[in-house]
Amino acid sequence: MSRIARQPIPLPKGVEATVAGNAVTIKSAKGSLTIAVHPQVEVRNENGVLHVAVQAAHPEADAAAGTTRALLNNAVRGVTQGFQKKLELVGVGYRAQTQGKTLNLTLGFSHPVNYKVPDGISIETPSQTEIIIKGSDRQKVGQVAADIRGFRPPEPYKGKGVRYSDERVVIKEAKKK
Repeated sequence: MSRIARQPIPLPKGVEATVAGNAVTIKSAKGSLTIAVHPQVEVRNENGVLHVAVQAAHPEADAAAGTTRALLNNAVRGVTQGFQKKLELVGVGYRAQTQGKTLNLTLGFSHPVNYKVPDGISIETPSQTEIIIKGSDRQKVGQVAADIRGFRPPEPYKGKGVRYSDERVVIKEAKKK
């Protein structure tokens, strides 16, 4: 079994885990997440600690056990602390604004870009050039950030576009005459 899968997942106070068949539901005051479990992987809840085990010795089952443990740990962290991604808009006239469940972006196109925010995700715009995406599902937060970045990824000559706050864009040198 993988080294990651051997590590137990302690459940913080106020977090409840329910194992039912091939699904584990993690509940907290902030929300609940359901994780699908591979058929060859077994999850046990023993006194507020989750343990992941392999049912059959198979390389695929070992990998699935490590992945399941990581997904469960992310779910526990998500319902307690939550996850967030920060995006920056770089470029003259590039702006972002939230209106209800819609993110309005002005990215230098001839038309505004309106992005409908999915359920379970909240988007804040502290300034016109900053976007903060928050949610309890790590995968969903990352996917929403990637979707927004995909509207206008940073270009390599001036660095204009939507980028992650910790992203480093390498600027290419302009063509010489």
